[in-house]
Amino acid sequence: MKTIKIHDAGATVHVELNRPEVRNAIDQLMVDELHTVCADLERNPKILILSGAELPSGGIFASGADISQLRERRRDDALAGINSGLFQRISKLPMPVIAAIDGFALGGGAELAYAADFRIATPRIKIGNPETGLGILAAAGAGWRLVELVGEPLAKEILLTGKVLDAAEAMAVRLVTELHEPDQLIPAAFALAARIAAQEPLAVRLTKSVLHAPRSAHPAIDELAQGILFESEAKFERMQAFLDRKKQKGATK
Repeated sequence: MKTIKIHDAGATVHVELNRPEVRNAIDQLMVDELHTVCADLERNPKILILSGAELPSGGIFASGADISQLRERRRDDALAGINSGLFQRISKLPMPVIAAIDGFALGGGAELAYAADFRIATPRIKIGNPETGLGILAAAGAGWRLVELVGEPLAKEILLTGKVLDAAEAMAVRLVTELHEPDQLIPAAFALAARIAAQEPLAVRLTKSVLHAPRSAHPAIDELAQGILFESEAKFERMQAFLDRKKQKGATK
């Protein structure tokens, strides 16, 4: 891999965006390499942590799409959904995705973060979508994911005025759920991943699928997923272990 670094840690894979010379801007090669990661995680589901390689001047997640490539793209490129297809694939990965954001996450970088299930950050996060200032729109998910995440009024302010949120603003609207100092960000991401990994993997996968299902699919999809889990060995084992612990605790009183 030339634009990303992959660190496999058992139940979790940590992928660093690694184009520091252009502030981790997302280019076609990075898109292709992230598709390769997705293909592997679809075959072998694991929790994914996404972060940006740190620059000498400080942290950065991704400054956006690579403007030198973006400038040359035309209508057919837009219709091909180069970034939106990747971010949709990331959002649909079987296991949860954690975006660990240090510094700027702008444009396509912000949209990549929006596609994650969790966003944690450092106090120096700056996240937003300045696309309209460049004569384009945020077409890789922000137009609908951001409304779901922060509500329509703030989404319009971000998308139509180019407003960039700082750490306090992002925390206030729960766009990010945790703040950590830069040297603690990745350990915190792994701690969050460990809490997820402690759950039953199939239950996590099906819960994520149910959460992502359209409103019209409920409650049928909930019941189907529960039916699968009600027949799983893990359900019987975990519930019996819970009853055993409860019984043992009662006996020691």
